[in-house]
Amino acid sequence: MQLHRAFRFAAFAALIAAPAHAQKGNAVNIPFETMRLPNGLEIILAPDHTVPQVTVDVWYHVGSKNEMTGRTGFAHMFEHVMFTGSGHVPYGTHDRLTEGVGGTNNGSTNNDRTQYWENVPSNYLESALWMESDRMGFLLDSLDEKKFLAQRDIVKNERRQSVDNQPYGRAYELVDFGLYPETNPYSWPVVGYMADLDKATVDDVKSFFRLYYAPSNATIAIVGDFEPAQAKAFVRKYFGDLKAGAKITRPTVRPPVLSATKRLTFEDRVQVPRLYFSWVTVGDDNEDSDPLQILAQILAGPRTARLTKALVYDRQSAASVTAFNNDNESAGNFVIFVTPRPNNTLTSLEASTDSVLTRFRDDGPTAEEMQKAKAGLEFGFVSQLQSNLGKGEILNDGAVFHGDAGYYKKQYARLKAVTAADVKRVANKYLGANRVVVSIVPLNKPELASRAESSTKVTVAPDGGHYIMGNK
Repeated sequence: MQLHRAFRFAAFAALIAAPAHAQKGNAVNIPFETMRLPNGLEIILAPDHTVPQVTVDVWYHVGSKNEMTGRTGFAHMFEHVMFTGSGHVPYGTHDRLTEGVGGTNNGSTNNDRTQYWENVPSNYLESALWMESDRMGFLLDSLDEKKFLAQRDIVKNERRQSVDNQPYGRAYELVDFGLYPETNPYSWPVVGYMADLDKATVDDVKSFFRLYYAPSNATIAIVGDFEPAQAKAFVRKYFGDLKAGAKITRPTVRPPVLSATKRLTFEDRVQVPRLYFSWVTVGDDNEDSDPLQILAQILAGPRTARLTKALVYDRQSAASVTAFNNDNESAGNFVIFVTPRPNNTLTSLEASTDSVLTRFRDDGPTAEEMQKAKAGLEFGFVSQLQSNLGKGEILNDGAVFHGDAGYYKKQYARLKAVTAADVKRVANKYLGANRVVVSIVPLNKPELASRAESSTKVTVAPDGGHYIMGNK
């Protein structure tokens, strides 16, 4: 299983046109049509007969954002449970009818949605749709305490491997802890807190399924070598009798407000300290998300990027610099993190980073920087078009979050219109003085934090729950 944060910066928020020689009029086009069943299930059909393969990509509009304080990790846990078999599909059948015939299958969870997909030879489209319909309609017929406990242990172990025992593995949790109030749906991690996973019961999971895993909360993209008329017949046959779910009340997410810089220090089993900055930005549907994507490309990445050039190559004070805008469905944050080279402190790196940002806010980007940033984002998007799954994800993203599978064209037009003045404006609007600064330092060395005298120590709650503030 894949555990994804809601970083759509490389896949969807950066939609640039394909090269002129590849598409007439220098525009990307994914031919598709849609259908909707009476139970609310939306189907996106995008035939492409280039190779004899087909992808079924199912998105449920539910992620960690839909959980509650003290009951975190359910969306991701359910991703695992969905692979344990269903009413008419015994455990193991899913793999035999995908991997066993040369295909693949997997799933992923982020803050805003949960995804399941199969890549199979074209003649296995019907079996893929049958399996997805069975776990959509009949998963609870085979879910018992034993299966649930086994998957809960797997998820707990995944947290240990990817977060608790991973160097800097808690970094983004700490950033969100500093950025969002405890009750904000984006404040907790997708994988959940260990204490919450321990408290989860099979009845909790069943209730979660009944509310969110319904046709009316799902979208299916079918992409690849298939005949639309036949695919529609399969969809009606296997999904038509499933009942629509109850009306879902989506959580209200209010953007956090930082009235001053918040400084946090966390001691971890690392050899080298690392510095993280985060500013409040906007969600995916806000027009400022596009210049923020370009801003991230200009600040960090290639050798000539502003921060990379200044800190890694010119001053040689940093080993690496990374920047991205994390645009969730309902809120966002801009992140920069810097790893120092020997004999360079986090305090000095913060000052160096700020000097580069100050100059950028004053001068804005050059024409060459704009061209390079857009070209890099274009390459990422066009690369995604090489696979049926990539196209399915683009179409599903538009349908689920914007109500339009063809939304990528609007994103393309919006991004094409971004100017250097727009990028300079968002740098000044969002990357100001008020931010979260997280210093991750080796155990028992809090003095290595940036401006350690002003930083607040953060520790893990004794029960493995969320984080708690310590003494300065």
